Amino acid sequence: MTPLGVSIQSFEGLRLRKQPRLLSGALDTAEKGGYKHFMLKEIHEQPGVVRACLEAYMPQVSEPEGIHPEANPAVPPHRSPVQLNLPEHLYHKLEHIQILACGTSWHASLVGRHLIEQLAGIPTRVHYSSEFRYAPPPMMANTLTIGVTQSGETADTLAALEMEQERRQAHPEPAFQARFLGITNRPESTLAQFTPHLITTPAGIEVGVAATKTFLAQLMAFYLLAIDLATSRQTSGDKLPALMAGLRELPAQIEQILATQNEAIETLAHDFTETQDFIFLGRGINFPIALEGALKLKEISYIHAEGYPAGEMKHGPIALLDARVPVVAIAMPGPVYDKVLSNAQEAKARDARLIGILPEANDADFFDDVLTVPSVDELLSPILSVIPLQLLSYHIAARRGLDVDQPRNLAKSVTVE
Repeated sequence: MTPLGVSIQSFEGLRLRKQPRLLSGALDTAEKGGYKHFMLKEIHEQPGVVRACLEAYMPQVSEPEGIHPEANPAVPPHRSPVQLNLPEHLYHKLEHIQILACGTSWHASLVGRHLIEQLAGIPTRVHYSSEFRYAPPPMMANTLTIGVTQSGETADTLAALEMEQERRQAHPEPAFQARFLGITNRPESTLAQFTPHLITTPAGIEVGVAATKTFLAQLMAFYLLAIDLATSRQTSGDKLPALMAGLRELPAQIEQILATQNEAIETLAHDFTETQDFIFLGRGINFPIALEGALKLKEISYIHAEGYPAGEMKHGPIALLDARVPVVAIAMPGPVYDKVLSNAQEAKARDARLIGILPEANDADFFDDVLTVPSVDELLSPILSVIPLQLLSYHIAARRGLDVDQPRNLAKSVTVE
């Protein structure tokens, strides 16, 4: 039993009971603000969401003139620039992190794994909650378990967390006792009641079933957590100032993408009203963004789409390519940039229409179509590279005359304040 007195079995029908009622209430009361669909409105709200995350957890605090942490013994030398307010014992002797999530939250968690491993040096695994419940990995000592769910009501994730709590409670050694952290957009949710520690994502109400701004808020939560962990462990100190400065530039850069790319993407979408298949390619930290781009297109346009690590395309998926299968390649500056271009060239050689997500003026002639984003450090690029993919999915679905906000067979929990 959980502290809430809820059994695993009682979680099974949670989504089916809650979602239709909550979604209906949200649609009755929420306003589109002049946009054709809630999804498009929520895509355009993302600069504000990133600002809200930064203001809540990484406020700019100036030291008194002439006083610096390294020169002032009253200021801790390794004070975190991130104010997550998590207790020290959550990080004490931390050796492993496991993340439980579903769908879009699983994709955000994959980006989180990359950040945590690269910045904090902590081995991290991401599990589908539905799979974890029935085939959990062997328990490891000093492990932090993170549950990620936008609504805080995802039954599979709640049940997986409860199962993990029960099996760790049965273990006698203190090092194996449960450490839980939740990431959610709803601070009053079941997840928030279950987990003793929480990172709340200040995205506001999201009515569109296909997550956009809540996904970006989850990415921000992982950036902040990775910085906090890296500071605590005194790793990646040379990278953190530039990374934090880059985070503060993101809202204006997202606004630039929305202002300059939306109309071009709407025009491009006209070419894909009859398309039946799409492939999305990414490498490294942008592989999860390829997965997310494919998921968004599937969810709202009903086009079959798949995301792949770009280097794996030649190990099977290349057999699918011809002139009828567009390929979207995410090519952001970094160690794998040239590799992505090489993989994309293989697709182009099979007559696939090649769409590039890349910085302005970078190898534009290489692609049939280019959706540009500002040039940023590769670690920050997922926040920007996902925006054109959201817009592409939206405009294709809208052009096909589909119900963008409530796609068939899908539902979500939405609470109206």
